[in-house]
Amino acid sequence: MTQVLDAPERVPGRSPLRLGRVSGVFRLRPLLVLFGGLVVLLGGVLLDIGLGEYQLSPGQVLVTLFGGGDYADQYVVFGLRMPRALTAVLVGAALGLAGAITQAVARNPLASPDMLGITSGAGAAAVTVIVFGGSAGALGGLAEAVGLPVVALLGGLLAGFAIYGLAYRGGVDSYRIVLVGVGITALAGNAIYWLLTVGDVNDAGRAMVWLTGSLNARGWDHVVPTAIALAVLLPLTLVGAHALGALQFDDDTVRGLGVRVNLARGVLLLAAVVLASIATAAAGPVQFVALAAPQIALRLSRSSRPPLVTSLVLGGSLVVVADLLSRTAFGAAEMPVGIVTAILGAPYLIYLLVRRYREDRA
Repeated sequence: MTQVLDAPERVPGRSPLRLGRVSGVFRLRPLLVLFGGLVVLLGGVLLDIGLGEYQLSPGQVLVTLFGGGDYADQYVVFGLRMPRALTAVLVGAALGLAGAITQAVARNPLASPDMLGITSGAGAAAVTVIVFGGSAGALGGLAEAVGLPVVALLGGLLAGFAIYGLAYRGGVDSYRIVLVGVGITALAGNAIYWLLTVGDVNDAGRAMVWLTGSLNARGWDHVVPTAIALAVLLPLTLVGAHALGALQFDDDTVRGLGVRVNLARGVLLLAAVVLASIATAAAGPVQFVALAAPQIALRLSRSSRPPLVTSLVLGGSLVVVADLLSRTAFGAAEMPVGIVTAILGAPYLIYLLVRRYREDRA
């Protein structure tokens, strides 16, 4: 009996890997997809930094990054474009990772933070501060003290706690999370529209600019907090990846595997809420990245659930490429990056809805 338990299990067509109590199988395709995503991400960053009114080739950008170039090159790279490009990478990475977690926990490809109302909650909080902290001045002191990004972060967290609290009935059902999230999205959306109608025209204009999701004028003060959040939460989510794999089954099966369902689900959802809220605080609501990146990673990798690291890389790549298009594809007029991701992501959302409808009818 001992010999049977100790013998390495074989997976047909795959080589088993075992290190102590950790085991897995080697799959080449997910690694190739991850490598391809990193190549696209690096190329997108170099082009995003180099293209603009002051042109730099990818080679010149690399030379400047390693200490070369003249004063003008260094100012353009480090002072103007690199903070914006890094903000795009970090925002996309946080959204991609948050989307992969929520879709895996809810076992639903439509369960992304922007569909569940987390980004809408952040947006409602930010618009509240812009409207009442502007010409009305009622919250001006508070807004000045804590800052718009922090308020957006708190709004996203509040929406996340509301979703979890309303969906909790002795446990959290994935279907209830989606339904409650859709309700929170509608509630926050209508609150935003009401705030825009009662606010000053100039304040409403500033709020609309923020709501479109823009990377314009992003600096190192946006890069640092987002990078710190990712540096803390990425290792935690990777440690919890085994629970994420178990959560794709029904609750009885998950309990049979020895996983504490409610604790694992609550901690992973909290991590996703924080990631999405911080990304929204840095750039405003950038739509469809959290929805599309995990599904693209899932289909390219042909895995059973959205791969976390690949979703993170593809999310960063999507936002960087969208930012590049928003700055260079429309002439002198610069389009907010959130509009570009919405244009690219809306057809994909329609595809997912049609595909799920056909699966339900089959």
